[in-house]
Amino acid sequence: MPLALWALTISAFAIGTTEFVIVGLLPTVAKDLSISIPSAGLLVSFYAIGVAIGAPVLTALTNRFPRKPLLIYLMLLFAAGNLLAGISPGFIPLVMARMVTGFAHGVFFAVGATIAAAIVPADKRASAIAIMFAGLTVAMAIGVPLGTMIGQHFGWRATFLSVAGLGLTGLLANLFLLPGNIKNEAAAPIKQQFGILGNKKLLLAFFTTVFNYAGVFLVFTYLSPLLMELTGMSQNMVSVMLLIYGIAIAVGNIAGGKLSNKLPLKALLWMLVLQVGVLLIFSFTVHHTIPAVVTLFVIGALSFATVPASQLFVVQTAERINPSMMNVASAFNIASFNAGAALGAYVGGWVVSSTLGLGAAPWVGALFVLAAIGLVMLSAREEKLTEGTFTPMESNAVIFH
Repeated sequence: MPLALWALTISAFAIGTTEFVIVGLLPTVAKDLSISIPSAGLLVSFYAIGVAIGAPVLTALTNRFPRKPLLIYLMLLFAAGNLLAGISPGFIPLVMARMVTGFAHGVFFAVGATIAAAIVPADKRASAIAIMFAGLTVAMAIGVPLGTMIGQHFGWRATFLSVAGLGLTGLLANLFLLPGNIKNEAAAPIKQQFGILGNKKLLLAFFTTVFNYAGVFLVFTYLSPLLMELTGMSQNMVSVMLLIYGIAIAVGNIAGGKLSNKLPLKALLWMLVLQVGVLLIFSFTVHHTIPAVVTLFVIGALSFATVPASQLFVVQTAERINPSMMNVASAFNIASFNAGAALGAYVGGWVVSSTLGLGAAPWVGALFVLAAIGLVMLSAREEKLTEGTFTPMESNAVIFH
């Protein structure tokens, strides 16, 4: 594999770290800025909104922009967003900085896989994409717990400044390692690209992603207070739990990819069913340390095991409609993921601050995933799901964020 591929992996690690590290820092940020935990949770929502806007809109607008300069400018924007977060004097500037960072995130992951595939021989494209996205799973397993520890010991601003440094490292790696002759994929006119929103099958897929990840992030956003207040863990132990959760995500993504190779929609259905069950179980096990750890590992694995199946189904559906729309279809699924994250964080804030309380977060999250199951069943009916309907692909290589 070329060195250029590792430049993308470093960038993916930085972006994955800044997206999720805020979850471990919610109590620290809330205390420092004298705001409530639900208000701090809006930092997840607004970042996700930035990604949701940036992914489809900016991807469509930059489809003809040279790939290498585009990545360099994206990492510059990413580093600037984290720098602004690190020096933010208050909550509102921090929210704005998170949104700016989200813009860069959305476009990077929408086009990054295309670039990874373009810089290797045709028979190594799936492996190249998998290596690039390994940066994201490593971020969940190492970057997030480490960033949380930095924030707890040196202040949350130190975490964002550190991630800004990671962004500059990714920028330099892209500058010196990426070839300058990466070809742009053929793209339909912008109006035609956004025409995919009129396709019923894709809309069902997008809304499935929204509801699925609303359920996931309703719990994930408030994981730190859940573990500290209900399970009785210390801040240091929460960092360890985030490490365990990150490892579970990596395991789940690989397993989900293998399970989704042939029939992604069917695999997605069963994984969502299991996810509902384990979220309901977590409502009870969260009060007991060992059961909570075990349940949380399963939740982490299932939460991101659905990613390859979802993305593969969207890509295959778009490919059948019009191959030139695949990039934007992928971007809309990224937007849907982050719209779900924003919705889950917002509803979670309402749940936590209402009479339902913090302990209701897991079962309310399960209700959202249950809605996603209903949409998958509608998609299955649309597809008339039968053996051999889908083309086998290495779906573990098409994670999205």
